[in-house]
Amino acid sequence: MGTSPGEMPGRPGDLAAALHAAGPYPGQAEQMNLFGRFIGVWDVEWHGTDRDGHPATMNGELSFGWVLGGRAVQDVWKVPASGQAPAALRPFHGTTLRFYDPSITAWRSTWIDPLNGRVRRFIGRPDGTDIVLEGLDDEPPERWSFRDISDDYFRWTGEVSEDGRQTWRLDEQMFIRRRPAEPRSRPERS
Repeated sequence: MGTSPGEMPGRPGDLAAALHAAGPYPGQAEQMNLFGRFIGVWDVEWHGTDRDGHPATMNGELSFGWVLGGRAVQDVWKVPASGQAPAALRPFHGTTLRFYDPSITAWRSTWIDPLNGRVRRFIGRPDGTDIVLEGLDDEPPERWSFRDISDDYFRWTGEVSEDGRQTWRLDEQMFIRRRPAEPRSRPERS
């Protein structure tokens, strides 16, 4: 079986090679850039509340990459990035798989967090310069957003609505900064 455009070459049966892609699928590059611009590694500063309702923070990491022949973008969130979370906080370690669906001119997005037994589905669309993902599964409804987006920074917000999506209350937010690229080592000259 040959590789499709954007697919990473690898040995047969290699899950990472079958999953990861070098870039967006050529026929969808423009649509794929909505989330494709986040490809890379990011540092996360999570802000929310502990189990007693007190303000709390944790540091984490986030990685985005092209997958499934460049037809989807996957991310992996790990908060805290290492070690144990403080006792009163709920850590999370999960992944989102998202793809553009031309039949609804929007992104289908599924969050999976095995650590907390959570699966959430969303429909995402641009909203001005932001990206808003409307939850499909939760009661009360959830809304996740990417806001204040630049090349090296964005703010992620998680909101809930107790009045049927009329108003939204901020539940948690993350300040996310792109990690500087590691310098490549040069081969030594002899």
